[in-house]
Amino acid sequence: MKTENQKEKGKKGKKKADPQRRMALESLPPHLRDHMTPEEVELFLYAEVWPETLMEKMEEFIIPQE
Repeated sequence: MKTENQKEKGKKGKKKADPQRRMALESLPPHLRDHMTPEEVELFLYAEVWPETLMEKMEEFIIPQE
């Protein structure tokens, strides 16, 4: 069982989601958002590089870099 100190430490270790990413996630169509796993949501909010599976789900919303 975690102590209060360990719980607080765990909260501080988690970085805050970028507000723009949070807004982007919330603006996704419900059919897409509802089919994202908790892991994919976590990756969407925090990962610098997305896995191929998440890229495929988001392909209609991604503008390729030139």
